[in-house]
Amino acid sequence: MSGIEAVIFDLGNVLAFHDNAYLYRRLGERAGLNGEAVAEALADPRLFDGTNRGTLDAAGIHREVSRAIGLDAGRDEFTALWNCHFTLNESILPLVEGLIGRVKLLLLSNTNVIHTAYLRPRLPVLDRFDHLLFSHDLGLVKPEPAFYRAALERAGVAPETAAFFDDVPAYVEAASALGIRGHIFRDTNEFAGQLREMGLLTGG
Repeated sequence: MSGIEAVIFDLGNVLAFHDNAYLYRRLGERAGLNGEAVAEALADPRLFDGTNRGTLDAAGIHREVSRAIGLDAGRDEFTALWNCHFTLNESILPLVEGLIGRVKLLLLSNTNVIHTAYLRPRLPVLDRFDHLLFSHDLGLVKPEPAFYRAALERAGVAPETAAFFDDVPAYVEAASALGIRGHIFRDTNEFAGQLREMGLLTGG
């Protein structure tokens, strides 16, 4: 037995890749700015909080992002731009599916309502997860300890029986500080090796 009862996944750059530089460039092309200027504008902590903590709905994100970069685009065009930088990590999905029914599966993601609406139908495996914890639903964001504790509470497991995979080292460190078995996600091959070490990889 691996001792692992729950596996908690990040969304961005784990289950789905996001190329932020491409997003900033596309928004900039439409707004008449360079990508660096867009990145700086969107780094405003108030905008991060509004989008990720859920105080801004889809219309609010459209309004505030457009205001920040001087963008004049309708809702549909903005939504397409705001989601343009995603591609699915197809290689990891069979490994995730192999965990279904063997451990509890949870998602713990800093994200916003527009990105969630775009990605959920494209990742049907999420329908098989036990719990989906989106920052915009809970008003909590990584690396806040309360966000990780919420995942543990939903799963009903002790920290040492949960494994957490995220591409951001600081978020993994925050999980590990609570006793969760934190792992930095770099690529699918390394992930497979990590599952194997935990005795969770099926099929070799």
